[in-house]
Amino acid sequence: MQGNADSALAMNMPANKKKSVWKRMAQTWELYLFIAPAFLYFLIFHYGPMYGIQIAFKNFIPAKGITGSPWVGFDHFERFFNSYYFWDLLWNTLSISLYELAIGFPLPIILALAFNEVKDGFFKRTVQTVTYAPHFISVVVMAGIIITFLSPSTGILVHIIEFLGFEPAAFLTDPRWFKTVYVLSGVWQSTGWGTIIYLAALSGVDPQLHEAAIMDGASRWQRIWNINIPTIVPTITILLILNMGSILGVGFEKILLLQNPLNMEASDVISTFVYRSGLVDAQYSFSTAVGLFNSVVNAILLITVNQIARRTSETSLW
Repeated sequence: MQGNADSALAMNMPANKKKSVWKRMAQTWELYLFIAPAFLYFLIFHYGPMYGIQIAFKNFIPAKGITGSPWVGFDHFERFFNSYYFWDLLWNTLSISLYELAIGFPLPIILALAFNEVKDGFFKRTVQTVTYAPHFISVVVMAGIIITFLSPSTGILVHIIEFLGFEPAAFLTDPRWFKTVYVLSGVWQSTGWGTIIYLAALSGVDPQLHEAAIMDGASRWQRIWNINIPTIVPTITILLILNMGSILGVGFEKILLLQNPLNMEASDVISTFVYRSGLVDAQYSFSTAVGLFNSVVNAILLITVNQIARRTSETSLW
C-alpha cells in the first residue's frame, strides 16, 4: 500500500509543480508584462536572424531563397582562411582590440578611484559631467571632430603642433597613426562613462572599514589598495570577461568613417571587410561565413576566459 501511495505521489509531482509555476506567473503577471518588450526585442532581432546563418554553408542565390540555394559546406570558410588578406585582417582586428583594452580598460578604474576620494561636491560633479559628456556624442559626429581637428590644412591640433615648433604627423593618412587616433579618441569618449559602474561598486564600501583603517594609522593609499580595490575586483573581473569576449568585435562604423585608401593597411578589420563584401560586393554567403567565424572566435574566448576566472576566483558570468 505504501509503495502504491509513493508511486501516485511521484506521478502527481510534475503536474503539481507545473500548476505552481503557472500560479506564480499569474500572481506576478505585471513583472512578465514589464519584461516582455525586452524579451521580444532579443527574440525578434537577435535570435530570429540566426536562421540566416545557414547561408554561410550555401551558395546563396536571392532568387532561390535560403532553402532553395545549394549547399557548399565549408567552401567559403576555406576561401577566407586561404586568402592573402586573412592574416592582415586578423592582425588589424586583434591589435586594435588589445591596444584599446590595454589603455581603455584601466583608465575608468583609476578615474573612479580618484572620484571616490574627491570630497568637494561642486568640483566633483563638474569634473564628472565633463568626463561623461563625450559619451553622448554620436559616432558620426565623433569622426567629424577627429577629421576636423587633425586635418593637415585646417586642423587645430595640427596648428598647435606647428606653433610649438614640431613637424605634425599625417594622422589621418599614415597607417602607423591610425590605431593610436582610433584608440585614444575612443578612450576620451568612453572613459568617463565607464567610471559609473565602478563608482556604483565603490558606493557599497562600508564606511566603518575606512574609519577603522584610519584609527589604525592607514594612509589614503593603503586604504585604497586594501579596501577600495578589493571591493571592485569582482566588477573588474566581469567587465574583463565581457571585453575579452568581444576581442574581435571591433565596430565598423567609426573605422569606416575614418578609413581612406592611404590608411587601409592598418584600418581594414574583419567588420569592415564583412560590410564591404556583404553589402557593397553582394557576396552574401561569403560575408556571412566571415562574420560567423568572427562570432565563434568571440564565443570561444568568452567561454575560455570565464572558465579561467571561475577557477582562479569566485567571480564569473556563470
